[in-house]
Amino acid sequence: MRKASLIHFARQVINSPSSSHCRSFSSPPSNNKLFVAGLSWSVDEKSLKEAFSSFGEVSEVRIMYDKDSGRSRGFGFVNFSKEDEASSAKDAMDGKALLGRPLKVNFALDKVNREPVNTRHSNRGSTFGRSR
Repeated sequence: MRKASLIHFARQVINSPSSSHCRSFSSPPSNNKLFVAGLSWSVDEKSLKEAFSSFGEVSEVRIMYDKDSGRSRGFGFVNFSKEDEASSAKDAMDGKALLGRPLKVNFALDKVNREPVNTRHSNRGSTFGRSR
Protein backbone atom coordinates (compact mmCIF):
# COMPACT_ATOMS: atom_id res chain seq x y z
CA MET A 1 0.00 0.00 0.00
CA ARG A 2 2.80 2.39 0.85
CA LYS A 3 4.59 1.70 -2.46
CA ALA A 4 1.44 2.54 -4.42
CA SER A 5 1.01 5.88 -2.67
CA LEU A 6 4.66 6.74 -3.31
CA ILE A 7 4.25 5.96 -7.01
CA HIS A 8 1.08 8.09 -7.10
CA PHE A 9 2.92 11.00 -5.46
CA ALA A 10 5.84 10.70 -7.91
CA ARG A 11 3.44 10.81 -10.87
CA GLN A 12 1.81 13.95 -9.47
CA VAL A 13 5.16 15.67 -9.08
CA ILE A 14 6.31 14.73 -12.57
CA ASN A 15 3.02 15.68 -14.26
CA SER A 16 2.48 18.90 -12.31
CA PRO A 17 2.96 21.93 -14.61
CA SER A 18 4.33 23.97 -11.70
CA SER A 19 6.92 21.35 -10.80
CA SER A 20 10.47 22.66 -10.99
CA HIS A 21 11.66 19.10 -11.64
CA CYS A 22 9.56 18.87 -14.77
CA ARG A 23 10.65 22.27 -16.07
CA SER A 24 14.32 21.48 -15.65
CA PHE A 25 14.01 18.56 -18.05
CA SER A 26 11.72 20.17 -20.60
CA SER A 27 13.47 23.52 -21.00
CA PRO A 28 17.24 23.65 -20.56
CA PRO A 29 18.70 26.79 -19.00
CA SER A 30 19.79 29.54 -21.35
CA ASN A 31 23.46 29.54 -22.22
CA ASN A 32 25.12 32.87 -22.90
CA LYS A 33 28.62 31.66 -22.05
CA LEU A 34 31.06 30.38 -24.66
CA PHE A 35 34.15 28.26 -24.08
CA VAL A 36 36.93 29.37 -26.43
CA ALA A 37 39.96 27.11 -26.91
CA GLY A 38 43.04 27.35 -29.11
CA LEU A 39 44.00 30.84 -28.00
CA SER A 40 47.43 32.14 -28.87
CA TRP A 41 49.58 33.12 -25.90
CA SER A 42 49.53 36.70 -27.20
CA VAL A 43 45.71 36.97 -27.01
CA ASP A 44 44.58 39.11 -24.09
CA GLU A 45 41.08 39.77 -22.78
CA LYS A 46 40.77 43.04 -24.72
CA SER A 47 41.59 41.44 -28.08
CA LEU A 48 39.29 38.48 -27.35
CA LYS A 49 36.43 40.86 -26.51
CA GLU A 50 37.06 42.82 -29.72
CA ALA A 51 36.96 39.62 -31.77
CA PHE A 52 33.57 38.59 -30.36
CA SER A 53 31.86 41.96 -29.83
CA SER A 54 30.71 42.21 -33.46
CA PHE A 55 28.11 39.51 -32.65
CA GLY A 56 26.51 41.36 -29.74
CA GLU A 57 27.07 42.79 -26.29
CA VAL A 58 29.91 40.97 -24.54
CA SER A 59 29.31 41.20 -20.80
CA GLU A 60 32.49 39.44 -19.60
CA VAL A 61 35.69 37.90 -20.96
CA ARG A 62 38.03 35.70 -18.94
CA ILE A 63 41.21 34.05 -20.10
CA MET A 64 42.55 31.34 -17.85
CA TYR A 65 46.21 31.69 -16.81
CA ASP A 66 48.69 29.26 -15.29
CA LYS A 67 49.26 29.98 -11.59
CA ASP A 68 53.00 29.38 -11.68
CA SER A 69 54.13 30.84 -14.99
CA GLY A 70 51.42 33.46 -15.50
CA ARG A 71 51.16 32.34 -19.13
CA SER A 72 47.79 31.81 -20.80
CA ARG A 73 46.51 28.24 -20.64
CA GLY A 74 45.14 28.65 -24.18
CA PHE A 75 41.46 28.89 -23.35
CA GLY A 76 38.93 31.30 -21.93
CA PHE A 77 35.27 32.23 -21.67
CA VAL A 78 33.17 34.88 -23.39
CA ASN A 79 29.79 35.85 -21.89
CA PHE A 80 27.10 37.50 -23.98
CA SER A 81 24.06 39.36 -22.69
CA LYS A 82 21.75 37.38 -25.02
CA GLU A 83 21.65 33.70 -25.92
CA ASP A 84 21.05 34.31 -29.63
CA GLU A 85 24.14 36.53 -29.80
CA ALA A 86 26.20 33.78 -28.18
CA SER A 87 24.81 31.25 -30.62
CA SER A 88 25.66 33.33 -33.68
CA ALA A 89 29.15 34.04 -32.32
CA LYS A 90 29.71 30.33 -31.72
CA ASP A 91 28.64 29.43 -35.25
CA ALA A 92 30.72 32.17 -36.86
CA MET A 93 33.90 31.94 -34.78
CA ASP A 94 34.30 28.16 -34.46
CA GLY A 95 37.26 27.29 -36.69
CA LYS A 96 38.18 30.92 -37.48
CA ALA A 97 41.77 32.03 -36.92
CA LEU A 98 42.61 34.59 -34.26
CA LEU A 99 46.22 35.79 -34.30
CA GLY A 100 47.20 32.83 -36.46
CA ARG A 101 45.51 30.04 -34.47
CA PRO A 102 42.16 28.39 -35.25
CA LEU A 103 39.62 28.71 -32.44
CA LYS A 104 37.42 25.96 -31.09
CA VAL A 105 34.22 27.51 -29.75
CA ASN A 106 31.47 25.69 -27.85
CA PHE A 107 28.83 26.56 -25.29
CA ALA A 108 30.37 26.41 -21.83
CA LEU A 109 29.25 23.61 -19.54
CA ASP A 110 28.33 24.05 -15.90
CA LYS A 111 31.15 23.45 -13.48
CA VAL A 112 31.09 19.88 -12.17
CA ASN A 113 31.25 19.34 -8.43
CA ARG A 114 34.89 18.37 -7.94
CA GLU A 115 35.03 16.42 -4.73
CA PRO A 116 38.08 14.33 -3.87
CA VAL A 117 37.82 10.69 -4.81
CA ASN A 118 37.51 8.32 -1.87
CA THR A 119 40.71 6.29 -2.23
CA ARG A 120 40.40 4.30 0.98
CA HIS A 121 38.86 1.31 -0.78
CA SER A 122 39.47 2.26 -4.38
CA ASN A 123 41.71 -0.72 -5.34
CA ARG A 124 39.99 -3.47 -3.39
CA GLY A 125 38.41 -6.15 -5.49
CA SER A 126 40.04 -5.12 -8.73
CA THR A 127 43.28 -5.95 -10.46
CA PHE A 128 43.80 -2.38 -11.61
CA GLY A 129 46.84 -0.96 -9.91
CA ARG A 130 47.98 -4.26 -8.39
CA SER A 131 51.29 -5.87 -9.19
CA ARG A 132 51.16 -9.57 -9.96
